[in-house]
Amino acid sequence: MNYVKRPAPFVLLSSSHGTLITNKNDYRMIDANRGFGVGYQLFNQGCFDPEEVGIAVKLLNMRHQHFGNGVVALDCGANLGVHTVEWAKALYGKGRVIAFEAQERVYYALAGNIAINNCFNASAILGALGSSEGFLDIPVPNYLQPASFGSLELRQTAKSEFIGQAIDPANNQKVRMLSIDSLQLERIDFMKIDVEGMELEVLAGANNSIAQHKPAMLIESIKTDKPALLKFLEERDYKTFPVGINILAVHSQDPTLQQISTKP
Repeated sequence: MNYVKRPAPFVLLSSSHGTLITNKNDYRMIDANRGFGVGYQLFNQGCFDPEEVGIAVKLLNMRHQHFGNGVVALDCGANLGVHTVEWAKALYGKGRVIAFEAQERVYYALAGNIAINNCFNASAILGALGSSEGFLDIPVPNYLQPASFGSLELRQTAKSEFIGQAIDPANNQKVRMLSIDSLQLERIDFMKIDVEGMELEVLAGANNSIAQHKPAMLIESIKTDKPALLKFLEERDYKTFPVGINILAVHSQDPTLQQISTKP
């Protein structure tokens, strides 16, 4: 039989998190010996940001301890789902995970990783999170060429991070945009918001949900207006802690706060 020769960037990788569909091109090299990217970490050390994942799992366990079964965790900017899979395993019989990813090809890997790891308490939504509902034109990188795909900014500007390859605006793709408030969830315990500069938009679209549920949050801060982020949280009576490139925010009325130090 004659087969058409074609590239195969997505492969199955045995990692510390379980078997994961991973793009072998998901890396950006800094120099000959150093690089970064979700795939880079998985292929070179077998795990991805274990400290950050561990903090999130501890917080979920604390929320379960204080509020009981039915824990709901939102993975906003899930990429291929390392956090999603680990949270789902930790919440088995206790709660569920909802993961959001805007890059279509990465979303397929996310959904596959949920399935292949039998995470029946996790679901994935293809779409961008923002302050309102609608649609967003987002860039589409070349997944056959090396780049840190998790570093892709959905809103490209002159100051956007170089991910390892040039972004061609002619390849933009329209994706659904939704807000967390539009989901009208009955409970939210924890949110990880890692959306490459759109963090404040996501928070604005979650304003009512935050007021109602007072979830703990882990928010990436390196590409957003950090003073504005801290002001948003302070105005809603959140206590904040620096955790690497993230801000950990826990509401002052959350009993979890008593268990948290600056290094949870």
